[in-house]
Amino acid sequence: MSDVLTSLQQVLEERKSASPDSSYVAKLHSKGLNKILEKIGEEATETILAAKDVEPGKDHSDLVYETADLWFHSMVMLSHLNIDVNEVLNELERRFGLSGLEEKANRNK
Repeated sequence: MSDVLTSLQQVLEERKSASPDSSYVAKLHSKGLNKILEKIGEEATETILAAKDVEPGKDHSDLVYETADLWFHSMVMLSHLNIDVNEVLNELERRFGLSGLEEKANRNK
């Protein structure tokens, strides 16, 4: 699974320096962090709305599509800030074996 994220990160880095006229990612970077964050907010809202429409055992393809958009734009943000996706993966890995309540309590220390 992390191979897909690593490959996507490489493509995002390559497109960072492309012409904004030829690359959606380059266009986002050229508009700056606030535009990228705006897109993340938009995609988060669309993900929430798609999730509200999912019924157990029914088609959930819209939710999968919107979640992919949210992850993609989050990765563009990380790329813009020069943060390696592996830092996020390492943080998720660190949390294995901790209960959610324990992890949250550790953040408040």
